[in-house]
Amino acid sequence: MKLGIVGLPNVGKSTLFNSITKAGAECANYPFCTIEPNVGVVAVPDERLDKLTEMYKPQKTTHAVVEFVDIAGLVKGASKGEGLGNKFLSHIRETDAIIEVVRCFENANVVHVDGSVDPIRDIETINLELIFSDIETVNKRLDKAKKNLKADKKYQIEIDLLEKILNILEDGKSVRTMKLTEEEKDIVRDMFLLTIKPILYIANVSEEQLENVNEDPNVKKVIEYAKNENAEVVPLCVKMEEEFSVLDGKEKKEMLEMYNLDESGLDKVIKKSYDLLGLMSFLTAGEPEVRAWTIKKGTKAPEAAGKIHSDIQRGFIKAEVVSYEDLIKSGNMVQAKEKGLVRSEGKEYVMQDGDVVLFKFNV
Repeated sequence: MKLGIVGLPNVGKSTLFNSITKAGAECANYPFCTIEPNVGVVAVPDERLDKLTEMYKPQKTTHAVVEFVDIAGLVKGASKGEGLGNKFLSHIRETDAIIEVVRCFENANVVHVDGSVDPIRDIETINLELIFSDIETVNKRLDKAKKNLKADKKYQIEIDLLEKILNILEDGKSVRTMKLTEEEKDIVRDMFLLTIKPILYIANVSEEQLENVNEDPNVKKVIEYAKNENAEVVPLCVKMEEEFSVLDGKEKKEMLEMYNLDESGLDKVIKKSYDLLGLMSFLTAGEPEVRAWTIKKGTKAPEAAGKIHSDIQRGFIKAEVVSYEDLIKSGNMVQAKEKGLVRSEGKEYVMQDGDVVLFKFNV
């Protein structure tokens, strides 16, 4: 699962990527310092794994991961090939969700590509380029569907949907603002529309703005805009997070305490990104390994078992399940069983986030 980090040049996009992945993407005060997308795979912070590791003392602990892609900065006219527009659009098309970094801080030493700080203008610059690209995609599909209608009347359903989408796009709105049925989602899935992708806005603020960040005028504008887009906002001082990212566990904890923070903003971004993709984790625990396994929300037990090994899915008999909270309260698996907190679940069981599972199978 990939998340594309996008934004205008010099908004803190590559600094955020560096901080999240510690991958060292080039950072410079000029546009297009990131030409090829940099990719970083990062562990999803999960305190549950830490507790289970203390309980089981395994040989290794394995976190769930997400992949971040730092995509070249965009300028107006990208949908027509301006700047690195064609590369930008093709790279973002390959991602599953978008993280858009929006500049909310003032700094005379960091050049803004449009000459001034205006977060909504910046958001709309990017969103309009994505909308223009989607309009072109929908029009091509619409022309094809109309030709096919002569041979098969079933294409009328597709035409009606595409015209509805086109009206939304031409009104300057993203497809993610529409409430589509599962059938409609199936129709548009292979179009890889850019504005249907889930989006998380990062409001990049200065350290001074952090003190009362939700009342900051620029941040409030971004939050209000995001509400209409079915999107979320994480206010973040990207520069400060970059400093946090190079600290070890103890130093980082002390620094967070100094700022009265429970966790770093980066941890929030990674967790929110995981959630944005509609993902969750079930857990397995034993002496060889404590591990978080990534599945889509709504996954049933046999498909979850298949994440571990296809043989387990094929020979699935049942799943012995205890919630993480119940296991921790009980102290260990034996006591959880004695208290009747370990359940036996069959093929129709829908997995829940934080389920600690042992799959029984026979092949």
